[in-house]
This record gives sequence, C-alpha cells and structure tokens, in this order.
Amino acid sequence: MSVFEKIVLVTRKTRLDELVERFNTRAQAQFYIEHAGGDFSAYVAEHDAYQQSLEVVRRSIEAGLKIQVMDRALVPSYVFAKSDLIVTLGQDGLVANTAKYVGGQPIIAVNPDPNRFDGILLPFHSGDLRPNLERALAGKSLMRAITLAEARLKDGQRLLAFNDLFIGAGTHISARYRIRHGDQRENHSSSGIIVSTGAGSTGWLSSIFNETSGILEFLGGAPVKPIRMEWEEDRLLFIVREPFVSRHSQATIVAGTILPEAPLALESQMPTGGVIFSDGVEADHLDFNSGSIANIRIAPEKANLVVN
Repeated sequence: MSVFEKIVLVTRKTRLDELVERFNTRAQAQFYIEHAGGDFSAYVAEHDAYQQSLEVVRRSIEAGLKIQVMDRALVPSYVFAKSDLIVTLGQDGLVANTAKYVGGQPIIAVNPDPNRFDGILLPFHSGDLRPNLERALAGKSLMRAITLAEARLKDGQRLLAFNDLFIGAGTHISARYRIRHGDQRENHSSSGIIVSTGAGSTGWLSSIFNETSGILEFLGGAPVKPIRMEWEEDRLLFIVREPFVSRHSQATIVAGTILPEAPLALESQMPTGGVIFSDGVEADHLDFNSGSIANIRIAPEKANLVVN
C-alpha cells in the first residue's frame, strides 16, 4: 500500500501567460511583440506545447489519490505533508525552487518540452510519466539525495538553496560585511558572495570561473577549469564577487569550501538593503542588515529527486 495520499502538481506560467498578464489581452501582447520586431508565434508555440504536456500529465496522475495543482508562486507558502508526492512540470529552475520547500518529499520532474529544454534535472517526459509515477507510489523508485545549502540568521529565520545562495546588497552598491571562515576573519566590501551546492556548480558558479579564466588568459596565464561537484557531495563552495581592498576592507578570504565542521559566518555591516536569496528568486529573501549574523552551512535535509 502506498504511503502517499496526495499528488501535488507544481506548474508555472508560460511566457505567453506572463505577457497576457502584463498587457491584459493576447491581442495587445501580440501587438507589442510584433511592433518591437519580435516573433509572437514562438511564444504561442511554446505555450501550446506546455498546455499539451500539462493535459497529458493531468491524465497521468489520476491514480485514485487526491490531486493538488498549484502555480509555483504559491509553493513558498504551501505546507507540504509527509504523505505528498510532488510532480513538477517546468524547466530546471522550477525543480530548484520547489525542492527547498517540500521537506525532502520525493520529486518527479517532468520536462514539458524536450525540443526546447535540455532539462538536466528533468529525467521524465509527459508521455512516460505514468509508469514512473506508479513506481514512485509503490516506493520502488531510484532517487538521488541532493545536498542543499542553508542560510540561518541568529533569530532563527532560515533559507534553503538547491543551486546557490547570494548574500549581499539588493542593489548595485557594495555589500559591507564581516566574514569568518575557519580561523580567518576580515571586513569585506564586495559585490556579494555566491555559495554553491553540487547541483549549482554548473550554474552561476561556473560563470564566475569562466570570467576568472578569461582574465587569466588576458594577462598571459593559463585558463582554469570550473569545479564540478556531484549533487550528493557534503560540501559547498563560496566565492566573493569583486572584493575591494581599502583601509577598511580586505580581500584575503575570496573563495573556500564549506564543510560540516567548517561553516561560513557573515555579519552584516549594511544599515539597509542587505539581502540573502536563493536560486535567483529575489522576492523570497531574508533581510541581512546591520546586526544580522548569517551562518551558512550544509542543510540537514536533502532534496530527493526521482531519477528512475
């Protein structure tokens, strides 16, 4: 007998949906895109493909259990139960921004449009969902337990990250903070800090390595290869973006590894505008202003992604 009582299907708006919300009608959205020289038919084709996939998925998850369908905007405020099985229909970002809220419940990630999206985190297509869903309901699926990052403030507020955390200023001004890693401590003025998980090591972190490699080649040095980590590794990597050296700030601690026994601690020196957000979602953030101390570490829970 299955331990699951409900299937939660997490969807997302298409680009066409968002355009219609912005311009009120499809006709007005079409006029705007075409007047700007864009191809409106590309938005329509992408939207139609998603809707077709959604219809197939809806039929596939009719397994005699309760079904809850929700847009990803509602995920942060939804209380997931231990008896929920999660199905996501969207790109990789939807998986990342769902996994950190579901409390370790299994996630079946479906690629809605394999012709458009590579889907590193999307092992399933809508057409093959049914047998994989049945396997998951029977508790026979193969899963990967993916390491998450955690930012925790001294008042107990916390935020998880599937790919990466950003700690810094919410605008383009410099972030001011005091950093502590191991026995090292110093004051920083920088563009913020990126903390990456194994799953995120091919994302934002890799772009920083690409920039570093390009600068080294420009200066006549050898290029560097981005660090690739396994999704399950119990370590995080952090990199300080554009650290500035002055009378009041140093740049000795610019990169490092966060291990279970070696977390990263940051004390904000920003009166206002300091933020911590994860996986590119700035709307769901923690305030990180003067007096706030954030401890960055490997999260105690994992994201369980069904892969077979």
